[in-house]
Amino acid sequence: MSQTVDRALSILPLLAEGPADLGQVADRIGVHKSTALRLLRTLHEHGLVYRQSDQRYRLGARLIALAQEAMENLDIREIAHPHLVRLNEQCGHTVHLAVLEDDEVLYIDKVESRYPVRMYSRIGKPVAITVAAVAKLLLADLPETERRVRAEKLEYPLYTARSTPNALAFLRELDKVRDQGWATDLGGHEESINCVAAPIRGADGRVTAAMSVSAPNVVVTADELLTLLPLVRRTADAVSGEYSGRTPVPAPDRNTSDRNASDRNTSDQNPPDRNAPDRKAPDRNSPDRDTE
Repeated sequence: MSQTVDRALSILPLLAEGPADLGQVADRIGVHKSTALRLLRTLHEHGLVYRQSDQRYRLGARLIALAQEAMENLDIREIAHPHLVRLNEQCGHTVHLAVLEDDEVLYIDKVESRYPVRMYSRIGKPVAITVAAVAKLLLADLPETERRVRAEKLEYPLYTARSTPNALAFLRELDKVRDQGWATDLGGHEESINCVAAPIRGADGRVTAAMSVSAPNVVVTADELLTLLPLVRRTADAVSGEYSGRTPVPAPDRNTSDRNASDRNTSDQNPPDRNAPDRKAPDRNSPDRDTE
């Protein structure tokens, strides 16, 4: 029975490539045409394949509906949360998870820093979309026309001297982020706060969410934070693997401090020197920070 199920399931990836006739199906799974026909009939009865008027078979609407229903019922926050906690345990800094909803990028999960100085951010609160690293990743993945339309509609507050000044600069930044596959906010929203982020992708390869690690200069410099980029990307890949249904990429375990130190010295990404601001005490009157 298990061999029969295996053969039947082997038909589905073939038909995902496009319609195929009985002979092509039999050849692909290595069985006689009569066996292939029985399998196709069973799949057809369950709506998983459909026989066209030209006698070729394609994936059925029922299979597509099941896949869509499964994706809609996936909770990216539930899947990502254990990975965010593990990342926080390793680096000690604030970890965020964000998604794009309509015209806003929202935080949907947060794991607090272990350090006394903490970021004033809340789950459900929109991010500063023109400077936030997670926002750059989510918008960079949109089709070019949509990116341009959105960029031209946005306002560009100058939070700091490093804030994105206009739509043209923002589009250039999105192109860069799209090419490199990660993003930063180095003092763009607050002079003393830096952030590195990586994308979480679904089964179709599109960016579904983005996760980030943020820290103030009084805890770690921008250059030091950039050394965590390989760790952040590996964690995002692990979440992507689990969320998309691929074989999960193991998330970093808790005993990898030595390996992480090596990664920080030999990062294949070689993030450029962003002229990190000098370490200085945070503005304790800032509305965007809560200190304990």
